[in-house]
Amino acid sequence: MKRKISHNINFIKFFDQRRMGSIPRAFLSCIVVIFFFYFAPTIIGFVNEEKREFQNNSKAVLAYTLNKDNKVGGQNDKVLDEKDLLVDIFSLNDLEVDTVRLNASTIKQLFEDTNYTLQDVRDKKLVKPVALTLLPNEIKMIENTKKRKEFFIQIILPLILKENNNIRIDRKRLFSIINKSNNTSLEKKWLEKKYKQYGVPSKDLSLLKIRMDEIPVSLAIAQAAKETGWGTSRFALEGNALFGQWTYTDKGIKPAAADAGTTHKVMMFNVLKSSVRAYARNLNTHKSYRKMRYARAIQRDNKGKLNSMELVNYLDSYAETGQEYTVILKKIIEQNNLIDFDDVKILPNSEAVKNLI
Repeated sequence: MKRKISHNINFIKFFDQRRMGSIPRAFLSCIVVIFFFYFAPTIIGFVNEEKREFQNNSKAVLAYTLNKDNKVGGQNDKVLDEKDLLVDIFSLNDLEVDTVRLNASTIKQLFEDTNYTLQDVRDKKLVKPVALTLLPNEIKMIENTKKRKEFFIQIILPLILKENNNIRIDRKRLFSIINKSNNTSLEKKWLEKKYKQYGVPSKDLSLLKIRMDEIPVSLAIAQAAKETGWGTSRFALEGNALFGQWTYTDKGIKPAAADAGTTHKVMMFNVLKSSVRAYARNLNTHKSYRKMRYARAIQRDNKGKLNSMELVNYLDSYAETGQEYTVILKKIIEQNNLIDFDDVKILPNSEAVKNLI
């Protein structure tokens, strides 16, 4: 007991020596407690994030269910389900089964008949809705590099613009719903579908708004060019795979140079537009591109216009080469003046698209 009394007396003397009253001591204690509980979750979250093993396999958009660490938005409440994320893409694949592969000369004639040239697109900022379903096998036989590149861009440009238009229409509807105090049952059903497609089980509208956004056209073209060798790769010609996305299902092409023991394949699509949609869904949902999406959201808030040369910096985990991959993408964008296509519009073929131009 004497030791306890002596300890208390010393404790009181400690504060008396500093002439600190009871009210300041209480105030100081409250400040310390508040700061502790305010910053503790952030510190713990940062530590946990640092402890996670980094795997450079973010092309595996179609293998969400096999990657148990790939939680939605970093949360632990639900694993992303590819059936929800890509149901519209699988449906599109099932519909497009009777496709016809046009040869290169026929496609070139089609472009000439419709006066579709890249120079005209750069000048007028408009693209005719000439949507092809398959790449021509002869594209790899075009020896002139410049002509092959232009031909490839002509083929995929309308597809990328069309997919961005689809996202823009959805985004416009989302903003309309957000700005309403009450939503109809039809709007609620639409939201439920979009929550699943964009991997937002928490039903967080702000998170859905960040994920539901376009991919800069110049960035998409550059990645398609890099992943397919400007349309000449086996994956592009046999499987309509423009972006080298992985799958662990049976529906894929096994890479010839795959390491022993690897089980991944490159996903096959029935048509090119399915590949474009899967690519956009990949960048808009995969955890590896969370920083890219937030950078894109900041660009939207500040300027309203997307800057591909900035966003490309956040795609280092798309390929095993990391930062080297982003450097190559920048060179492709710059050397081919792909920024010219970022503000291009596709000529309307529906009332919904007309409202966006």
